[in-house]
Amino acid sequence: QVQLVESGGGSVQAGGSLRLSCAASGLPFSRYGMGWFRQAPGKEREFVAAISENGGYTNYLDSVKGRFTISRDNAKNTMYLQMKSLRPEDTAVYYCAAHPFYGAVATMTTGSGYWGQGTQVTVSS
Repeated sequence: QVQLVESGGGSVQAGGSLRLSCAASGLPFSRYGMGWFRQAPGKEREFVAAISENGGYTNYLDSVKGRFTISRDNAKNTMYLQMKSLRPEDTAVYYCAAHPFYGAVATMTTGSGYWGQGTQVTVSS
């Protein structure tokens, strides 16, 4: 049974930082592309960042470039999202996702791959 469990969410003031983690089990983690998505109230889920199987490739939503960093530790079956200079518009539920093909991560839908349950990030002004 595949499980993706996010942690690290919380409430911070604008300009603050948070580090999200996604612990994976039940799948060959090092052979999966991984990604972070977010969904704000009343909005559709959107892609935030993705990382390739060995961590050599990454891509980001334009609005988070230079502020967010995605990484992974295959020895720990864990992916991270370091978020800095947070803005109120970053407020959302953040989800981690896994897909066997890195090139497909950014366009994943909830009907493909594997998804976590989400962790809330709230940024106040």
